[in-house]
Amino acid sequence: MTAITRPAPTATESITTASRGRSRTRRSRDPRKKRSILLTVVMAIFVIYSIVPLAWLVINATKGQGELFSTFGLWFGPNFSLWDNIVETLTYRDGVFLQWFRNTLIYVVVGAGGATFLATAAGYGMAKYNFPGRKVVFALVLGAVAVPGTALAVPTFLMFSQLGLTNTPWAVILPSLISPFGLYLMWTFANEAVPTELLEAARMDGASEFRTFFTISLRLLAPGIVTVLLFAVVATWNNYFLPLIMLSEPTWYPLTVGLSQWSAQATGVAAQPIYNLVITGALLTIVPIVIAFLILQRYWQSGLSAGAVKQ
Repeated sequence: MTAITRPAPTATESITTASRGRSRTRRSRDPRKKRSILLTVVMAIFVIYSIVPLAWLVINATKGQGELFSTFGLWFGPNFSLWDNIVETLTYRDGVFLQWFRNTLIYVVVGAGGATFLATAAGYGMAKYNFPGRKVVFALVLGAVAVPGTALAVPTFLMFSQLGLTNTPWAVILPSLISPFGLYLMWTFANEAVPTELLEAARMDGASEFRTFFTISLRLLAPGIVTVLLFAVVATWNNYFLPLIMLSEPTWYPLTVGLSQWSAQATGVAAQPIYNLVITGALLTIVPIVIAFLILQRYWQSGLSAGAVKQ
């Protein structure tokens, strides 16, 4: 029999084979693989930590009052009572939940919408116009961002009390119109999103400043506007402490304060059997904000990143 001999490998093949061997060795010893596993575990813990309360809320909203404390919290009960709980929540005390929902929508539309417009106009003006005291205004805005809202709640209450605006919707709407963080975000975004050359070309064509802002700049600022709007909507929708001290009439309560009152009634000394309504109401409260995030998610992500990268 004739032996089959293979041709000797060339120098290029030998170098390639050796480099592949070294690459496999480096991959097997690469510490980044271990770090990626650790990062995956940490992120999984964060995901579980975020999902478990939401899962508990959804599951327990399907239980009746008697099943809440007699069944396991992270599993469904023998009876599916979600629709009954929703109907009872919406009709309890002549539909006061719907009244709180309407109030919250008013505060969000007027307060958050106005805050977004004011932050957009002010941030654009600070980014594209030079005026005396510009640096001072910017420093004041940064200082306002660092001050927590709860620290200003009591002084705001005293001021509104002297003006006779407490226990009115304006006591919640007017403070919501001011968003220092939104102004700072729009200032940062406008610096990069709106080219100065484009504004100068519009002025040379005879366009006024208002026309330039509403027809050109607003379109370029759309991702940033959506981002500021989402932050303002979430802040106004979840606002609790300010309405709590400003409002004493339940007819003007937002959902946060109203559900807190229900929770106090369900767990107080003379507890009422409405704990299932508190849980179902909390579930109904988060549904609109989740829908808003899902719809505007892509605008929100682009708005957060566009101002951070220079072209």
